[in-house]
Amino acid sequence: MSGSGFGKLFRVTTWGESHGPALGAVIDGCPAGLALAPEDIQRDLDRRRPGASEFATSRAENDQAHILSGVFQGVTTGTPIAVMINNTDQRSGDYARFADIFRPGHADFGYEAKYGLRDYRGGGRSSGRETCARVAAGAVARKMLSALGVEVTAYTISVGHIRAEKIDLAEARRNPLVMPDRDAYERASEFLRTLAEQGDSSGGVAECVITGVQAGLGEPVFEKLDAMLGAAVFSIGGVKGVEFGGGFSAAALTGAENNDAFFFDGKVRKAANHAGGITGGISDGADIVFRAAFKPTPSIAKPQRTVDTAGNNVEISVTGRHDPIIVPRAIAVVEAMAAITIADAVLQNSTAKMSDLLKLYS
Repeated sequence: MSGSGFGKLFRVTTWGESHGPALGAVIDGCPAGLALAPEDIQRDLDRRRPGASEFATSRAENDQAHILSGVFQGVTTGTPIAVMINNTDQRSGDYARFADIFRPGHADFGYEAKYGLRDYRGGGRSSGRETCARVAAGAVARKMLSALGVEVTAYTISVGHIRAEKIDLAEARRNPLVMPDRDAYERASEFLRTLAEQGDSSGGVAECVITGVQAGLGEPVFEKLDAMLGAAVFSIGGVKGVEFGGGFSAAALTGAENNDAFFFDGKVRKAANHAGGITGGISDGADIVFRAAFKPTPSIAKPQRTVDTAGNNVEISVTGRHDPIIVPRAIAVVEAMAAITIADAVLQNSTAKMSDLLKLYS
């Protein structure tokens, strides 16, 4: 299977399946000399970990990070960093009845059409479980970016039709839906409980803000910074839409309304940020702001029509341990993919100007 790696200079490759013995990531290109400990990775894995709330699957994984290479005496060596997370609570037997049935909303049919076979145990590589490897790799990228003053923060901006009307990051860190608005969180909680009783699920939207990014990041033609961030976030299972800044609402504005005016007060700044911190595919020094829309969790207990591998029309009900909503546990994944993309862009940008190269070799 190709397509399991992302990035050029800061490159991440993930491996493993939902019901295999372990999953992990190899991070190649992290500079030597970065202080890195298992706890740096564990903090983000704990935020994504299953079984942490009533709105997450009850699969009881500890998701302990094991650094296998690339770190010596607490600092990175410049060689590939391998991180492994063991699977300890698989129940593969729960999926035996889906071996010959294509689950609606899942990747079952696509995998069978492409490869002629598939790992039906939780979806194999297509399972959301794969994202724990991304989070481990993203934690390394976040540690590197933090040293440069760059921070990546995401939260749940909406659950179904319920949207946060204010942004209180302290509140987002307190509640299991990662919503920055207490009132919205309480209403969303009741909404999800009602859906769970009905055997159904909900979609939602994650918003991500990246601060401290200097102007000038991004390759301005086919690898624009927003295009690469979009590719990174779209690679997360369940994401069906990504927008930057004003996003689709910009289509209803005039040029005079949408353009971000510049002013100077010791450095070039913008009076607004409709562009979401990226103009012409290059960071403009403002906060990078984007949103990712997640579809409802496809594993639902409500009866659904489908077909089996023999071509028979059948009906199924997907019971077991599943998230009623994807977004809260995906917050750490969104942050990870954003961090990996920005880390890669920072390293690529070091080759943009001759003056920078001269500083390195002077």
